[in-house]
Amino acid sequence: MSNIDYDDLMKPVIGFLGCETPKAWLDEAVNHLDILMQDHANCEKKAASTAMNLMFRYNFFSDLQVRLAQLVREEMLHYEQVLELMKKRGQAWISLSAGRYAGGLRKEVRTYEPEALIDILVIGAFVEARSCERFYALAPCVDEELGRYYRYLLKSESRHYEDYLTLAVDVAKNYQLKNPQETIQDRIEHIREVEKNLILSPDDTFRFHSGVPVQAA
Repeated sequence: MSNIDYDDLMKPVIGFLGCETPKAWLDEAVNHLDILMQDHANCEKKAASTAMNLMFRYNFFSDLQVRLAQLVREEMLHYEQVLELMKKRGQAWISLSAGRYAGGLRKEVRTYEPEALIDILVIGAFVEARSCERFYALAPCVDEELGRYYRYLLKSESRHYEDYLTLAVDVAKNYQLKNPQETIQDRIEHIREVEKNLILSPDDTFRFHSGVPVQAA
Protein backbone atom coordinates (compact mmCIF):
# COMPACT_ATOMS: atom_id res chain seq x y z
CA MET A 1 0.00 0.00 0.00
CA SER A 2 2.93 2.35 0.56
CA ASN A 3 3.31 3.09 -3.16
CA ILE A 4 -0.26 4.33 -3.55
CA ASP A 5 -0.73 8.05 -4.16
CA TYR A 6 -3.80 8.61 -1.98
CA ASP A 7 -4.39 12.14 -3.28
CA ASP A 8 -4.62 10.88 -6.88
CA LEU A 9 -6.79 7.95 -5.80
CA MET A 10 -9.22 10.31 -4.12
CA LYS A 11 -9.59 12.92 -6.87
CA PRO A 12 -12.41 11.15 -8.77
CA VAL A 13 -14.14 10.21 -5.51
CA ILE A 14 -14.18 13.79 -4.22
CA GLY A 15 -15.15 15.01 -7.70
CA PHE A 16 -18.15 12.65 -7.68
CA LEU A 17 -19.41 13.89 -4.32
CA GLY A 18 -21.14 17.24 -3.90
CA CYS A 19 -19.04 18.30 -0.90
CA GLU A 20 -16.26 17.27 1.43
CA THR A 21 -16.70 16.34 5.08
CA PRO A 22 -17.00 19.43 7.30
CA LYS A 23 -14.26 19.99 9.88
CA ALA A 24 -16.89 20.08 12.64
CA TRP A 25 -17.75 16.45 11.91
CA LEU A 26 -14.07 15.46 11.99
CA ASP A 27 -13.64 17.18 15.35
CA GLU A 28 -16.64 15.28 16.71
CA ALA A 29 -15.31 12.00 15.32
CA VAL A 30 -11.93 12.37 17.03
CA ASN A 31 -13.73 12.89 20.34
CA HIS A 32 -16.05 9.90 19.83
CA LEU A 33 -13.90 7.18 18.29
CA ASP A 34 -15.88 4.50 20.14
CA ILE A 35 -19.13 5.50 18.40
CA LEU A 36 -17.29 5.98 15.11
CA MET A 37 -15.81 2.48 15.17
CA GLN A 38 -19.02 0.82 16.31
CA ASP A 39 -21.05 2.53 13.59
CA HIS A 40 -18.35 1.78 11.01
CA ALA A 41 -18.73 -1.90 11.86
CA ASN A 42 -22.51 -1.59 11.51
CA CYS A 43 -22.07 0.11 8.12
CA GLU A 44 -19.84 -2.69 6.80
CA LYS A 45 -22.39 -5.30 7.86
CA LYS A 46 -25.27 -3.33 6.34
CA ALA A 47 -23.35 -2.87 3.09
CA ALA A 48 -22.82 -6.61 2.82
CA SER A 49 -26.51 -7.23 3.56
CA THR A 50 -27.64 -4.69 0.94
CA ALA A 51 -25.41 -6.24 -1.72
CA MET A 52 -26.63 -9.73 -0.87
CA ASN A 53 -30.27 -8.64 -1.05
CA LEU A 54 -29.66 -7.14 -4.49
CA MET A 55 -28.13 -10.41 -5.66
CA PHE A 56 -31.28 -12.32 -4.71
CA ARG A 57 -33.76 -9.70 -5.89
CA TYR A 58 -32.11 -9.19 -9.29
CA ASN A 59 -30.70 -12.67 -9.92
CA PHE A 60 -31.34 -12.33 -13.67
CA PHE A 61 -28.66 -9.63 -13.95
CA SER A 62 -25.41 -11.59 -14.31
CA ASP A 63 -23.00 -8.63 -14.18
CA LEU A 64 -24.57 -7.52 -10.92
CA GLN A 65 -24.14 -11.02 -9.44
CA VAL A 66 -20.40 -11.15 -10.07
CA ARG A 67 -19.58 -7.61 -8.91
CA LEU A 68 -21.74 -7.78 -5.80
CA ALA A 69 -20.43 -11.21 -4.77
CA GLN A 70 -16.97 -9.68 -4.53
CA LEU A 71 -18.33 -6.68 -2.66
CA VAL A 72 -20.11 -8.90 -0.10
CA ARG A 73 -16.86 -10.75 0.63
CA GLU A 74 -14.90 -7.53 1.07
CA GLU A 75 -17.52 -5.83 3.25
CA MET A 76 -17.68 -8.83 5.58
CA LEU A 77 -13.88 -8.93 5.76
CA HIS A 78 -13.86 -5.27 6.74
CA TYR A 79 -16.58 -5.97 9.32
CA GLU A 80 -14.40 -8.65 10.90
CA GLN A 81 -11.37 -6.35 10.82
CA VAL A 82 -13.20 -3.54 12.62
CA LEU A 83 -14.45 -5.99 15.25
CA GLU A 84 -10.86 -7.18 15.76
CA LEU A 85 -9.65 -3.58 16.15
CA MET A 86 -12.39 -2.91 18.69
CA LYS A 87 -11.45 -6.02 20.65
CA LYS A 88 -7.76 -5.09 20.57
CA ARG A 89 -8.63 -1.68 22.01
CA GLY A 90 -10.84 -3.12 24.72
CA GLN A 91 -13.98 -1.65 23.20
CA ALA A 92 -17.15 -3.59 23.98
CA TRP A 93 -19.87 -4.10 21.39
CA ILE A 94 -22.81 -1.79 21.96
CA SER A 95 -26.15 -1.34 20.22
CA LEU A 96 -26.44 1.87 18.23
CA SER A 97 -29.54 3.32 16.62
CA ALA A 98 -29.31 4.11 12.93
CA GLY A 99 -28.57 7.65 11.82
CA ARG A 100 -30.67 9.56 9.31
CA TYR A 101 -28.28 9.18 6.35
CA ALA A 102 -29.31 5.85 4.82
CA GLY A 103 -33.00 6.48 5.40
CA GLY A 104 -32.74 9.93 3.86
CA LEU A 105 -31.23 8.46 0.71
CA ARG A 106 -33.66 5.54 0.54
CA LYS A 107 -36.56 8.01 0.35
CA GLU A 108 -35.33 8.86 -3.17
CA VAL A 109 -35.77 5.30 -4.51
CA ARG A 110 -38.60 5.17 -7.01
CA THR A 111 -41.22 2.43 -6.79
CA TYR A 112 -41.02 1.03 -10.33
CA GLU A 113 -38.38 -0.83 -12.32
CA PRO A 114 -35.79 -0.45 -13.67
CA GLU A 115 -35.68 3.00 -12.06
CA ALA A 116 -35.78 1.52 -8.55
CA LEU A 117 -32.67 -0.56 -9.27
CA ILE A 118 -30.91 2.41 -10.85
CA ASP A 119 -31.63 4.55 -7.79
CA ILE A 120 -30.42 1.85 -5.39
CA LEU A 121 -27.18 1.48 -7.35
CA VAL A 122 -26.58 5.23 -7.62
CA ILE A 123 -27.22 5.59 -3.89
CA GLY A 124 -24.81 2.71 -3.28
CA ALA A 125 -22.18 4.60 -5.27
CA PHE A 126 -22.65 7.71 -3.11
CA VAL A 127 -22.55 5.75 0.15
CA GLU A 128 -19.30 4.04 -0.86
CA ALA A 129 -17.78 7.29 -2.14
CA ARG A 130 -18.70 9.10 1.09
CA SER A 131 -17.23 6.29 3.16
CA CYS A 132 -14.03 6.51 1.13
CA GLU A 133 -13.86 10.30 1.51
CA ARG A 134 -14.39 10.05 5.26
CA PHE A 135 -11.64 7.47 5.70
CA TYR A 136 -9.32 9.76 3.75
CA ALA A 137 -10.27 12.79 5.87
CA LEU A 138 -10.06 10.85 9.13
CA ALA A 139 -6.72 9.13 8.54
CA PRO A 140 -4.48 12.09 9.53
CA CYS A 141 -6.72 13.01 12.48
CA VAL A 142 -6.70 9.72 14.40
CA ASP A 143 -3.97 7.58 15.96
CA GLU A 144 -1.39 5.85 13.77
CA GLU A 145 -2.94 2.38 13.93
CA LEU A 146 -6.43 3.55 13.01
CA GLY A 147 -5.14 5.96 10.37
CA ARG A 148 -3.16 3.19 8.73
CA TYR A 149 -6.28 1.00 8.62
CA TYR A 150 -8.39 3.78 7.12
CA ARG A 151 -5.81 4.33 4.38
CA TYR A 152 -5.81 0.58 3.73
CA LEU A 153 -9.57 0.76 3.11
CA LEU A 154 -9.36 3.54 0.51
CA LYS A 155 -8.54 1.36 -2.50
CA SER A 156 -11.41 -1.09 -2.03
CA GLU A 157 -13.95 1.58 -1.08
CA SER A 158 -13.08 3.65 -4.17
CA ARG A 159 -13.56 0.55 -6.32
CA HIS A 160 -16.90 -0.19 -4.70
CA TYR A 161 -18.25 3.23 -5.66
CA GLU A 162 -17.06 2.72 -9.24
CA ASP A 163 -18.68 -0.74 -9.39
CA TYR A 164 -22.05 0.57 -8.23
CA LEU A 165 -21.89 3.44 -10.69
CA THR A 166 -20.93 1.16 -13.59
CA LEU A 167 -23.84 -1.14 -12.80
CA ALA A 168 -26.28 1.79 -12.68
CA VAL A 169 -25.08 3.01 -16.09
CA ASP A 170 -25.40 -0.52 -17.53
CA VAL A 171 -28.99 -0.87 -16.31
CA ALA A 172 -29.92 2.54 -17.73
CA LYS A 173 -28.47 1.54 -21.12
CA ASN A 174 -29.94 -1.95 -21.36
CA TYR A 175 -33.42 -1.61 -19.88
CA GLN A 176 -36.25 0.62 -21.07
CA LEU A 177 -36.93 3.55 -18.77
CA LYS A 178 -40.37 5.00 -18.07
CA ASN A 179 -39.11 8.41 -19.11
CA PRO A 180 -36.77 7.99 -22.10
CA GLN A 181 -35.78 11.67 -21.83
CA GLU A 182 -34.16 11.11 -18.45
CA THR A 183 -30.46 10.30 -18.37
CA ILE A 184 -28.45 8.52 -15.68
CA GLN A 185 -26.63 11.81 -15.12
CA ASP A 186 -29.92 13.49 -14.21
CA ARG A 187 -30.41 10.96 -11.45
CA ILE A 188 -26.83 11.19 -10.24
CA GLU A 189 -27.11 14.96 -9.95
CA HIS A 190 -30.39 14.72 -8.05
CA ILE A 191 -29.08 12.21 -5.52
CA ARG A 192 -25.82 14.15 -5.22
CA GLU A 193 -27.80 17.15 -3.94
CA VAL A 194 -29.75 15.01 -1.47
CA GLU A 195 -26.56 13.43 -0.15
CA LYS A 196 -24.81 16.80 0.07
CA ASN A 197 -27.67 18.21 2.14
CA LEU A 198 -27.51 15.26 4.55
CA ILE A 199 -23.78 15.86 5.05
CA LEU A 200 -23.87 19.65 5.40
CA SER A 201 -27.06 20.19 7.42
CA PRO A 202 -27.27 20.03 11.25
CA ASP A 203 -27.59 16.53 12.69
CA ASP A 204 -28.30 15.73 16.35
CA THR A 205 -27.03 12.13 16.13
CA PHE A 206 -23.33 11.48 15.54
CA ARG A 207 -22.70 8.53 13.24
CA PHE A 208 -20.19 7.56 10.55
CA HIS A 209 -22.32 9.22 7.85
CA SER A 210 -23.95 11.94 9.94
CA GLY A 211 -24.16 15.62 9.14
CA VAL A 212 -22.81 18.66 10.99
CA PRO A 213 -23.05 18.17 14.80
CA VAL A 214 -25.81 20.41 16.11
CA GLN A 215 -23.55 22.15 18.61
CA ALA A 216 -21.31 23.20 15.71
CA ALA A 217 -24.09 24.23 13.35
